[in-house]
Amino acid sequence: MCRLEENIPGGIFMSKRTRRTFSQEFKQQIVNLYLAGKPRVEIIREYELTASAFDKWVKQSKTSGSFKEKDNLTPEQKELLELRKRNQQLEMENDILKQAALIFGRRDK
Repeated sequence: MCRLEENIPGGIFMSKRTRRTFSQEFKQQIVNLYLAGKPRVEIIREYELTASAFDKWVKQSKTSGSFKEKDNLTPEQKELLELRKRNQQLEMENDILKQAALIFGRRDK
């Protein structure tokens, strides 16, 4: 497993796990193994995965068939993203209108 040993004062060693990334194909192969009947524990141990990552992949595969985060958002999360984008757009438009009002206000004097 990808681990780094770090010496902590007092003679204690702690291991840090480095973040790994997996391709869409790899994730699908792992899910396929599980769906074919291979036990969850064996898959996690054999491929040195975290249980949370494995469970997330299985859930994503079942709900949307995609491992991309944007495809696995709840309706509320999607709405929140859309509202944030709209808010940002309106703030930009508001700033532009304020600048225009200042410019045109100077010309009238």
